[in-house]
Amino acid sequence: MPLLNTITTPYAEAFLQVAENSKEVDKVISQAKSLLEIWNNSPELSEAMSSPVLEVEAKKAAIEKLFSKKITTSFLNFLNLLADRKRIGYLDSVLERLLELYREQRNIALATVTSATELDEEHQKEILKKIQTIAGTDNLELDLQVDPSLIGGFVVNVGSKVIDASLSGQVRRLGLELAKVS
Repeated sequence: MPLLNTITTPYAEAFLQVAENSKEVDKVISQAKSLLEIWNNSPELSEAMSSPVLEVEAKKAAIEKLFSKKITTSFLNFLNLLADRKRIGYLDSVLERLLELYREQRNIALATVTSATELDEEHQKEILKKIQTIAGTDNLELDLQVDPSLIGGFVVNVGSKVIDASLSGQVRRLGLELAKVS
């Protein structure tokens, strides 16, 4: 990933600085999360924008039509810059790097919680409190994901720490213990 970071970091840093100067960081970060979700859930869009066959002007026209009413002018200009520089295919990586830099600047820990089923608000709050204790910070951002293969329970990733409270994890650990006994 270091090579990708050499491409994404300068763009992410510059855009974050522009957002700070125009005092729209929170708005831009929120829009970046939404745009990243759209990008990740629309393989057609990401493939089209990554395609060398599609001309830059066509990509910029598509960006304008799709996003001009949903994002700030500075964000739209940023997307057009990426298109001009033939880097729009890296948009997901640039936005992920932007979010990383934002979290680093504000000392926000990212906790990924993967559960077997969608968590209701009460369970989210309980897990958030426990993760805050583990992470040692109240500045925490939750990334909630669902993976039915966990069967039950959840897995939490905070930095290099992993807490596996899933049923599939318990079955796996039990199997390892039984293999040692045999």
